[in-house]
Amino acid sequence: MSQPTVTQKPQDEVIYLRPSKGWTALKLGDIWRYRELIYFLIWRDIKVRYKQTALGAAWAIIQPFFTMVVFTIFFGRLAGIPSDGVPYPIFSYTGLLPWGLFTKGLSDAGRAMVANRAMITKVYFPRLVIPIASVLSGLVDFLIAFVILIGMIFYYNYIPGEHEPINITPAILTLPLFILLALITSLGVGLWLSALNVKYRDINYILPFLTQFWLFVTPIAYPASMVPEQWRWLYALNPMTGVVEGFRWAILGTGAGPSLMLAVSSTIAVLSLITGLFYFRRMERTFADMV
Repeated sequence: MSQPTVTQKPQDEVIYLRPSKGWTALKLGDIWRYRELIYFLIWRDIKVRYKQTALGAAWAIIQPFFTMVVFTIFFGRLAGIPSDGVPYPIFSYTGLLPWGLFTKGLSDAGRAMVANRAMITKVYFPRLVIPIASVLSGLVDFLIAFVILIGMIFYYNYIPGEHEPINITPAILTLPLFILLALITSLGVGLWLSALNVKYRDINYILPFLTQFWLFVTPIAYPASMVPEQWRWLYALNPMTGVVEGFRWAILGTGAGPSLMLAVSSTIAVLSLITGLFYFRRMERTFADMV
């Protein structure tokens, strides 16, 4: 008489949630496993941003365009700030594009943990997905505003790289790298601010002042060439210096291209991201209690 076979069901996977201690590992693999949540948060941010607005996505164009108009009148015409041989409206608008991407992500990421307190206190997920989604959602506004730059180049009949002995074709291929560098800078600083904002709500008041001050120490209304050469290494400690100058070089063919200034800015941007990740993970276990 044959013996019955016994099949064992595979045991269900058990996930243990324990509070982290000390400077824990980053566990970046969790971000990939929760990638659908990032997509959802990005889509939610975009829908909420333009919901019940009369102009809708036009707001992505209005802010940088009218800022460019103000810069052109006061810095370009009245102050006579040089623009490296580029029509000043194009020069300033090209700087405002990566700057807008940076500040949008910085502002949203800095307030993201407090704004999403309901999610944080009710369900488990890697908290990193919230500031990451906040930063990436700004790419939509950036792409919309970028179309205006193309129109301005045709309007002014400006040929990028014409006044410099540089082939613009390989330079334009580096444009995604400078966009990525702007996102890295925004996320790195945003992680610091979002973690600090949970504990110190003063960050809400610091953010507007910080972005305004940062705007004027970044070569947007003026070229970095106006800074004395012996001080440019110090000026490059601002990571957005390399982003804006590299962005202009990639599109307009101005400046010297990749240089020591860009290397310094890129290093600071990467360091801000790495330290921001570790600090955010260090503080993550206190978010649900303090938010």
